[in-house]
Amino acid sequence: MNTNKRRKSLSLQEGLLKSKMKTIWIDGKKMAEEITRDLIKRINQLRRIPELDVIWIGDNPASAIYVQHKQKKAEQLGMRVRVHHLPETITFDELHALIEKLNQDDNVDGVMVQMPLPRHLNSDEVLDMVSPDKDVDGLTTVNLGRLVWGGAKLVACTPQACMRLIESVVPNLSGKTAVVVGRSRLVGKPLFHLLLSKNCTVTQAHSKTENLSQLCRTADILVVATGQAGMIGVDDIKVGAVVIDVGITRQSDGSICGDVRSDEVEGVAYAATPVPGGVGPMTVAMLMENTVRAAEMHQGIE
Repeated sequence: MNTNKRRKSLSLQEGLLKSKMKTIWIDGKKMAEEITRDLIKRINQLRRIPELDVIWIGDNPASAIYVQHKQKKAEQLGMRVRVHHLPETITFDELHALIEKLNQDDNVDGVMVQMPLPRHLNSDEVLDMVSPDKDVDGLTTVNLGRLVWGGAKLVACTPQACMRLIESVVPNLSGKTAVVVGRSRLVGKPLFHLLLSKNCTVTQAHSKTENLSQLCRTADILVVATGQAGMIGVDDIKVGAVVIDVGITRQSDGSICGDVRSDEVEGVAYAATPVPGGVGPMTVAMLMENTVRAAEMHQGIE
């Protein structure tokens, strides 16, 4: 038996030996509902109802669903929400003019640009048009820089959602080993610094990482955000690890799956997030929380 097969066999055996372990499936939907109740109380203490403005360009079907979810959640909280649905042909200058108008509007607390954008628009340049104090997605260069140096008040929503989910089962992360598979501006890079701020020892992996499976098996905390359906299985997971699956892929039969083969996680991981129902609902909740936080800052409530 060669080394790789032996390692695989041992890993599978270890998983089977631990199969009596009851994996905690972290309910992101339930956590999001709890956050919503808290946000309603905070909104009731404000002098003015928060307003979220969403910029949606083109007719991407997935974007339409995401925008609808955000609009529905904001309205559920009693916030004002305006969706600016723009044609795919909009120019950079036209988009800049709209965002600058929203930046200057004192009644607007949060501005977010729904991704992806048409090819002729540079996403980094567009994101940096948004005022850092209204950047409820937490993705401007300024807010990412504040995260690196500490003291960021508006943090990227999906990484923030991951942290809440992790800390719901492991409140003290100090000294833990974390591996983040993915290095995007949206998830991987901000999450690296959030974990580091909690005194984790963090490794960032990506598509060019050698011996990825071996590296993943060292992780007490494993977060996968690649968009590659089912790339992580039992042989990539340390027994007793917390596994956060950020990926979401719609299959040809209409079903949704994540980056982790969830059927192989049960009995091996200490805790894991389902897809759907894990990171997704919490990401929307973090967007709402950022909007309320921005409104509090604008009204002098810190």
